[in-house]
Amino acid sequence: KPEGDFGSVHAGKVGAGHFSKMVHNGIEYAMMQAYAEGWELLEAVDSVTDVREVFRSWQEGTVIRSWLLDLAVNALDDDEHLDKLRGFAQDSGEGRWTVEAAIDNSVPLPAITASLFARFASRQDDSPQMKMIAALRNQFGGHAVEKK
Repeated sequence: KPEGDFGSVHAGKVGAGHFSKMVHNGIEYAMMQAYAEGWELLEAVDSVTDVREVFRSWQEGTVIRSWLLDLAVNALDDDEHLDKLRGFAQDSGEGRWTVEAAIDNSVPLPAITASLFARFASRQDDSPQMKMIAALRNQFGGHAVEKK
């Protein structure tokens, strides 16, 4: 948990505090997704040989430093390439509620929405959508497909 006396405020009318916390959690979804995407890209290239140390270097004096980044470094300290984990992420509802509130209020939230949808995608071992995309690409352009 974060430390200190900060983090609470009287946000307004009844329910404003809960609504604010929901938005906080939606932002958290997007921040985690951004760190995860950066981590995957760094892991994918041959030129970067120590992704954990890159993340550690970002902990001080950079615009993306945060408690979440500290937690990412802790996770990489425990399992440098996250080999012990399955790429599956649940959603606990807050991200969905944030996106639903955005729709109800006609407010675009592309990063938060994409991060929620990425969690849905993480639950598919063999994506039906990607099967259709592969089939269509093969049909219109003769693009290669991977068969079972």
